[in-house]
Amino acid sequence: MEILKKIFKKQSKQSFDKQLKNLLGIKPGNESLYRTALSHRSVKEGPEENNERLEYLGDAVLSAIVADYLFKRYPYKGEGFLTEMRSKMVNRQQLNDIALKIGLKKLTMYNKFDSSLKGSQIFGNTLEALVGAVYIDKGYKRTHRWVLQRIVMPHLFVDDLEQIDINLKNKLIGWASKNGKILEFETVEEKMENGRRVFTIAAVLDGETMAQGKGFNKKDASQIAAQLAIEKIGL
Repeated sequence: MEILKKIFKKQSKQSFDKQLKNLLGIKPGNESLYRTALSHRSVKEGPEENNERLEYLGDAVLSAIVADYLFKRYPYKGEGFLTEMRSKMVNRQQLNDIALKIGLKKLTMYNKFDSSLKGSQIFGNTLEALVGAVYIDKGYKRTHRWVLQRIVMPHLFVDDLEQIDINLKNKLIGWASKNGKILEFETVEEKMENGRRVFTIAAVLDGETMAQGKGFNKKDASQIAAQLAIEKIGL
C-alpha cells in the first residue's frame, strides 16, 4: 500500500510538472513557488501558503511591463492615453478571461465546492500570482519577455483595445437614462486583503443587482460591475 502511494504521488508530481511547463512555456526552477502561486486562500489559509502575496507582487510587475510596452509602442501619446490603455489591458475582467483561455483554471487549487468561486475572478488573480512567481524564479528580464510572449502578444490585441470605450460605466448610465431606468452603483463591501483595500461595487438597475465588481479602488470595481452588467443585458 505504501509503495502504491509513493507511485501515485510520483505520477501526480510528474503530471503537475508537465502541465505547468506546458502552461508556462518555460521550465520552472522552483516548483513549490508555483504551487503557492496556484493556491487560493480557500484551500490554503496562511499568507505564506496561498497566492495573495504573489498576486500583489505580480500585479505590480505586470503593470510595469505593460507600462513599458505601451511607452515604447506609443512614443507620441500622452500620459492620459497610456494610463487608459494600461487599464484596458490589465483590468480584472481582462486578466480573468486570459487565465481561462490559457487553461489556468485546471491548475488552480481552490475550493471547488464553493459555487461562488467558480464564476469569480480568482483565476485572473492567480495569473497575476503566476507572474509574481516567474519574476522571483527567473528575474525581471526573462519575466518581461515571458509576459510579452505569453500574455500580451497572443491575447491583448492593442489595436482593437484602442477602439474600445473604457468608460463602460458611462455607457451603462446612458443606456439606463435613455430607457427610463434607474441605475445606481452601490458599495457592497470594503475590506482589507493582504494589506490592500478591496472594494466590491454593485450595479443596481431598478432596485435589482445586475452585477458586482471587485477592485483595489471604487473606479475599477465600478467599471468591472458595469462591464458584467452590459454583457448580461446584451448591450
